[in-house]
Amino acid sequence: MGLGFGATVHVPAFLSEGWQIPVVWSRRLERAKEQAAAFDIPDATDDFRALIARTDIDAVAIATPPAAHHEMVMAALAAGKHVLCEKPFARNSLEARAMYDAARATGLIGMIAHEFRFAPQRSFIKQLLDEGYVGVPQTAQLELFMGGRRVTQPPPLGASVSEGGGVLGGLGSHFIDGLRHWFGDVREVSGLVRCLRPERTDPKTGAIVRTDAEDTFQFSLTFEGGLVASMSASMAGGPGQGGRTFISGTEGSLFAAQQGGNPEPGGTVLGAQLGTRTLAELPMPGSHRPFEDERDHRLVAFRLLVREFERGIAEGTSPAPSFEDGWRCQQVMDAVRESSATGRTVKIA
Repeated sequence: MGLGFGATVHVPAFLSEGWQIPVVWSRRLERAKEQAAAFDIPDATDDFRALIARTDIDAVAIATPPAAHHEMVMAALAAGKHVLCEKPFARNSLEARAMYDAARATGLIGMIAHEFRFAPQRSFIKQLLDEGYVGVPQTAQLELFMGGRRVTQPPPLGASVSEGGGVLGGLGSHFIDGLRHWFGDVREVSGLVRCLRPERTDPKTGAIVRTDAEDTFQFSLTFEGGLVASMSASMAGGPGQGGRTFISGTEGSLFAAQQGGNPEPGGTVLGAQLGTRTLAELPMPGSHRPFEDERDHRLVAFRLLVREFERGIAEGTSPAPSFEDGWRCQQVMDAVRESSATGRTVKIA
């Protein structure tokens, strides 16, 4: 359900992993029919409740904007369907917790499309951390600066904050989920969100309108284990250098870079341990790149996520990133916004 990113990544990934897709949904029926024909899918609809009620489907992939997630997820679970839901999971942590509780109550599988846990670069970092390459991790610094458009040219309009818009959910959620995957649960949050370029271009009308969706954020997270992570990100300026991640511990350091908002399948990891003066590329085991897929840079990671989704259905347990991970990530994002509004550090319950 949802045929923007859904048509680019979800549908190709599920088909490539051997799934059958009997029907697709879009708010615009013509769009649904167009994509169904493109992928040789038998049926198309603009009625998501009719789709969910079908008896010939076991699971639903939801790739809509976040404002629709709660209604669709709750309906799918009530109809007995397993759910793979796009990020950001919800508009707020209350919605996220309700969906998490519903999945637990039904015993159905609920996973979040934080596919970059499975990106080779990030899964290799997880392996190195688990093997003790840096010793006890102590700090992590992340940054993401992207632009490219003329500062005088308004960027395309995105959803408002009330509808789940903003770069914190759009890209920051992936980094928060990655940090939680590496370091565990977050205890305290301080943060800042800003909309530095409130004027945007409505893609439908070409008119210049205003939005409250942030294009810039900063946060500092203290984890239950004591590690402190900080991140700065902005999409408001001119050309940027992409993303950088630096992790330091008692015995060494790790560094990873990416050109854009997402890690590339060919991304590398640099490392250095005590007694070594310079970072050097670390040989990545082939298990982190089990296959190649040149169609879209997100497809390798997403197909690995789909494999986990299928394993979860077969075994009756929700693999990570689960609805619980989605809820906990949403808690952190809500805390960043609360801290920005109040100027106070926020504790995660």
